[in-house]
Amino acid sequence: MSTRKEILSSFYGQYDEDGRTTRSRHGQLEFCTTMSYIHRYAAPGSKILEVGAGTGRYSIALAKEGMDVTAVELVENNLAVLRENSKELKNLESYQGDATDLSRFSDDSFDVTLFFGPMYHLYEADEVSRAIDEAIRVTKPGGVIMFAFISVFAIMYANYFYGNWSAGQKMNFTEEYKVRHFKEQLFTGYDITEFEELFQNKPVEWITTAGVDGLLEPIEKRSDFSLTDEDFKKLADWYLAFSEKRELLGTTNHLLYICRKQ
Repeated sequence: MSTRKEILSSFYGQYDEDGRTTRSRHGQLEFCTTMSYIHRYAAPGSKILEVGAGTGRYSIALAKEGMDVTAVELVENNLAVLRENSKELKNLESYQGDATDLSRFSDDSFDVTLFFGPMYHLYEADEVSRAIDEAIRVTKPGGVIMFAFISVFAIMYANYFYGNWSAGQKMNFTEEYKVRHFKEQLFTGYDITEFEELFQNKPVEWITTAGVDGLLEPIEKRSDFSLTDEDFKKLADWYLAFSEKRELLGTTNHLLYICRKQ
């Protein structure tokens, strides 16, 4: 049986994570929408922790804006790219570590905590709860925490209309249509309310749940898809205006659950 770390290291060792938010329109929309939300709660000089930092796309951008950034990444290959790309930035520190154990950091240390990858790859209920608790613990009272997660419905829409619907349904749902979570999925998705309920007994105040990349991922696969730079800028502004509409959240691939530590 492979461990979670082994499965993720194998995947990200072959995947171009560094270009994920630049090479596609849905990746670009995810980045600019997410940055818009970060800028609502973080300012130059803020102490930022990003857990599951990947190759540092967000951490590096925020450090360049003058924030004091600490990045944690589980996968060695991703961390090596992050360190190479950030070697000139004195206000960015990086560590290898797991979201379920942030014991290297003291309680109440960060103004804003970003969990932009771990919840895609945590499958056991106790690990999910422990990661949430750790994010809350290291955040200052009144500080903001952003958890990225994936819609299970968007996983189905984006990946299983290619003669493989039955396989996708079996992978992601039980026969009673309950959402499944297990490490061989690699990426695990949530029903929106299911994810929000993870925080019911946590010492946080919910701020909002927002989509960050809309329907672009499945649509972008069409042969007639076209979006100029000018239209993309208009789309980005338009999407941000509607990114919190509840009726749209199940169709976006990536989402943010944003809360404030009490």
